[in-house]
This record gives sequence, structure tokens and C-alpha cells, in this order.
Amino acid sequence: MTARQTRATVARLAVRGGVRASGERTLPEEAPVALSFGGTTQAVMMATPDDLLDFGYGFALTEAIAGSGADIEAIEIVEAGEGYDVQMQLADSRQAALAARRRRMAGPVGCGLCGIESIDEALRQLPERSALEAQFTAGDIRAALGSLGAGQKLRAETGAVHAAGFYRPGEGMVMVREDVGRHNALDKLIGGLARAGQNTAGGAIVITSRVSVDMVQKTVIAGSPVLIAVSTPTALSVRTAEAAGLTLIAIARGEDFEIFTRPDRITSGRTTHGVESDVA
Repeated sequence: MTARQTRATVARLAVRGGVRASGERTLPEEAPVALSFGGTTQAVMMATPDDLLDFGYGFALTEAIAGSGADIEAIEIVEAGEGYDVQMQLADSRQAALAARRRRMAGPVGCGLCGIESIDEALRQLPERSALEAQFTAGDIRAALGSLGAGQKLRAETGAVHAAGFYRPGEGMVMVREDVGRHNALDKLIGGLARAGQNTAGGAIVITSRVSVDMVQKTVIAGSPVLIAVSTPTALSVRTAEAAGLTLIAIARGEDFEIFTRPDRITSGRTTHGVESDVA
């Protein structure tokens, strides 16, 4: 995808201090992106039209349509009017499972989530990540946040869009993906990591948004033991992270952050009356 498709310059009239001034502003683009399997569309998302191969892989993995990247036998990006269609071909067994899933979705049960046919599935059982022994310092948390910001090229131009990045201690920020949607940015990251064959067990996923339960679910499915977010988690996301053995760090801004689950993976800081003195 070209730069012209991810951003556009528009005319605007700015009013500052009561004074009007005409000019231009660069804004992020968004377009409908269909995610299709075996010729049938599973979902249509409004997304930044960039890194769409990663988006397709990440969506397939986090929605349990594919168990691994190897289940996606072919993928193609097709322009479709004002949008794009990410067309994927699955291994036969996975395509058959998806067809059965669609038949169940044709019934009266539904909770309104994309690709989910029951409330139980929305709160699905996740893999257990408690055994992952990755260790991070407070300096790693600060470095992850700083390098995520430095990797947000589209945000630097437009002042908008979310980002998700993967940080590995001793190596730094491995990959960053951006999108107008926070879920899309994370799916793009997970797909990009899978396509690159990256081992996620020793690193942290870092996001620019709040932490809803689906962001926790995607991180756990991706195989990362740590999720770092600049904003606040929901109570359900904390309970879900705890049950899955995920270290959840949120409200991470500057040198300050809060650890909600599995603080044993964060090695720096003295505990005084239950408060980390230098990693609060």
C-alpha cells in the first residue's frame, strides 16, 4: 500500500485565539477492509489500508480461525471499490471447521461480536502463560514506551491512530504496527510477528490504548507473557490476565506505571507497604 492510501491532506479553517487561518492538515485514511476465507467474507472492518497481509494473518489467528500461520495456505489483497478484500485460503481442516462455525452462526444465538456466536465464546478459555519466565526491569518498561512512540510514523504525521509494538529486552522494539482501530493495530502486529517467525515468549506487547478483555485475549493467544498499555484496563481484563498468567501493566506514562497481575516478572523496585517504590 502506498503512502497516499494511508494519509491524505485536506483543507481546513483553524480558529486559534479567536483568529481564523486557512490551511491544510494531514489526516489518516480509513477504508473498509473485508477479511474473507475460502471466498466468503467473515468480517468487514474500518481500518488504515496498510500492512493488510499482517492484518489478515493476525485476524485469523486471534479469532481462532487459524491455529498457526501454516493454516493459511494463500493470501491476496484485492482492491474492492472504495476498500480492500483480504482473501485467504485455509487448510482443508480449518476451512471445514470455519464452515461449521458459520452454520451455527445462522441460528438465533448471537452476542454481537465479530465472528462470535455465543457469550461463552466471547469469554473463551485461553492458553495458560504462567510458565513463561520472561523478566523485565522498570527501565525496560520505559524503553518500550519510548521506542513505541518513536516507531509511530503515521501518528507523527497526523497526530492520530493507535499503535501496537513488540519489545524484547536486550533487543529493543522489534516491530510496530499502526491503525485507526486499536484492535486492528494489535491484529496487524500479531500477524506481522507470525509472518516473520518471531518468538513472542520472551517479549512484551505494548499498546497505546485502554485494555479491554479482547486486547488481553489477543496478547495471550499471541504467546507474549507481558502486556503494557498507556491507558486503563477494565476489571474483566485484569481478571482474565490473572487467570491466564499474563503480566498486565497499564497506565504507563513516563516513568510511572501500575502492575495489575503477575508482578514477579518485573524485577526492579523495592516494595514498601505493598507499593513498588520506583515502579508504581
